[in-house]
Amino acid sequence: MNAPILSARLTVRAADLADPNERARIIAFVEAHPHATPFHLPQWSIGVARGCGQRAQYLVAQNEEGASVGVLPLTETRSSLFGNAMVSAGFAVGGGVLATAPEAIRALVDHAWALSGQRKCDTLELRGGPCPGPDWHEDSDTYLGFARDLASDDEAQLTDIPRKQRAEVRKSLKSDLTVETGRDGALIRDHYAVYAESVRNLGTPVFPRALFTAMLDAFGEMADILLVRDGDRPVAAVLSLYWKGCVYPYWGGGVHEARGLRANELMYYALMCHARARGCTRFDFGRSKAGTGPAAYKKNWGFEPEPLTYWARARSGEPRKINPLSPKYRLQVAMWKKLPLLVANRVGPLLSRGLG
Repeated sequence: MNAPILSARLTVRAADLADPNERARIIAFVEAHPHATPFHLPQWSIGVARGCGQRAQYLVAQNEEGASVGVLPLTETRSSLFGNAMVSAGFAVGGGVLATAPEAIRALVDHAWALSGQRKCDTLELRGGPCPGPDWHEDSDTYLGFARDLASDDEAQLTDIPRKQRAEVRKSLKSDLTVETGRDGALIRDHYAVYAESVRNLGTPVFPRALFTAMLDAFGEMADILLVRDGDRPVAAVLSLYWKGCVYPYWGGGVHEARGLRANELMYYALMCHARARGCTRFDFGRSKAGTGPAAYKKNWGFEPEPLTYWARARSGEPRKINPLSPKYRLQVAMWKKLPLLVANRVGPLLSRGLG
């Protein structure tokens, strides 16, 4: 759908993300919007497209004067296992319509729905944003978000952690573990090795390594890796985004021994201190599924859960559901945990591209 859709007052068109001037205009709009996330930035769409080979679509709504009044990032995800879907935003925990004019919401959603049909996508998913209409399925029960302000200094940050978890962090600080941060090739390699083992142990396929390289390239100095080592061995690592004074630890994990070493405790506390040194005042711990161990772990750090609302609409039947906790995938998850790491790392990226 290359031709713009016109309403009485608005025009909705596809943005050219290869145009630096177009990207700059979108970035300015997103940065000014109070409900924006880094997943609305064109850098995210570009990183996903380059790293996973999925097609990025980015819609912009403009008023009669040509000013932007809304945006909607979209990613086409195609999979023989998980179906074809158009997602806002692909491989993200946030997304949905950003608008400064109420009429832009419907205009963008209608355009996206028509575009998803043209691209033969069975489902359109919006991960956040305002209600797109009465004919959409709402899910506010599956995922929880965790975010809170950072303390004023490193010691206050430690004191701010609830007592039981603080004791674990103090033990990690007395260990021989070391921390380093950066963006070089060695850190990318070691982060991927740790992350791949971590998600295999959870029973889910790892994303392509190219995705992490593409994200670091797209976000530049707005992203980095924090790595924890036990001697020379990487044992925990996280790739984080930094935007508007908030750090977003996004792709993180630890090897099997990380728990006994308290490497994750050191990693997240060190990231809080590192983010503050970068000028951040807030820590977004990301999403976790309600009732799971990861959600309880984040609560142990003093983060209060907030329900995340996602919207979905299918062309026929129910929208796709790819929650690994679903009984539908229980056997596959159990089998994946038993795969040799070498096999999981070769097969995983072929499957994960379709998760979106």
